[in-house]
This record gives sequence, C-alpha cells and structure tokens, in this order.
Amino acid sequence: MIELYVLLAAMIIAALVAIEIKDLLAAAVALGIVGFSVAIMFILLQAPDLAIVQIVVETLTVVFFAAVILRTTNSDTTVGGFRRELVLPTVVYVGFGLLFLLVAGQAMAGLPGFGNPTMLVAREYIALGLERTGAGNVVAAIILDFRGYDTLGEVTVLFTAVVGVLTIMRRAGRKGQGAEGRG
Repeated sequence: MIELYVLLAAMIIAALVAIEIKDLLAAAVALGIVGFSVAIMFILLQAPDLAIVQIVVETLTVVFFAAVILRTTNSDTTVGGFRRELVLPTVVYVGFGLLFLLVAGQAMAGLPGFGNPTMLVAREYIALGLERTGAGNVVAAIILDFRGYDTLGEVTVLFTAVVGVLTIMRRAGRKGQGAEGRG
C-alpha cells in the first residue's frame, strides 16, 4: 500500500514540474512520468488490462508531444555551456527516474507467474466461457461477452488518444503550411 502513496507523491511532483518548467520537452517527459506512474498503479491494483492501455496511450502521447515540440520550436535554450540553473532539474529528473525504476521493479516482482491467473473469476471465464456464450473462441467470449463494457472503455480511450494526437499534428502541419504559403 505504501507504493501507491509513493507513486501518488511522484505524480503530484511530476505534474508540478510539468506546469512550472520552461523547457517544453522536459514538461512532456514530466507528463510521461505521471502517465507511467498511473500504469504502475494499475499493475499494483491488479488491473493489467488497464495498465496495458495506459502504457500504450502514454507512450504514443509522449512520443507525439516530443515530435511536435521538436518540429515547432526553433531554438533550444538548454544548448550551450554548463548552466548552474540546469543542475537542480537534472538531479530531480534522475531522482524521479530512479524512483520510477524502483517502484516499477517492485510492481513487476509482485505479478504472478506467466499463465497463472490472479483471480478466481479468470478460472470461471476459461472453464465456462464457451458454454455460457456459445462463442467459438474463449478469448472472444471473454472480451466481448463477459468484459464487453471494459473493452468498450479501453477502445474509447485509445480512440480519443489517437484523435487528440492527430488533431495536434494537423494543427502543427497547418501552421507550417500557412507560414510557407505566405512567404
């Protein structure tokens, strides 16, 4: 249970860093820390399906944010000689990274062995899935019949993330086209 509180504190600190930091790329990384912490919380709470969706969405979001930031910004204020004001953010990021790896390692160690279901309901799904649903495939029976609303929610999250990323990329592309067309 203490891991959840540690992750919650890390998420709050990372969110504050994302709000306050001037470097956009560092802010995107801080938002990634928040999202991946949520994924680890899902693993700790024995919701691996939600963790997988969160990891996919967060990875795509951070990658596309980084691509848009790198494409739309012209100068990098962090390039140059050693700057004293960069020491504290670097120490904070390294600390968050180590904390993230520590908590992720403990979360992964708590997972059951491959193929061993953690809940009794999984055994019931496998044993009675074909009988109760009349489906030809037990995986399809579980996903579409027993867990239909959960699957609908996951698909909705993925669809919303893709639409959001495409919207951001489209607006960035339009700004670039408009500037080239005028010159």
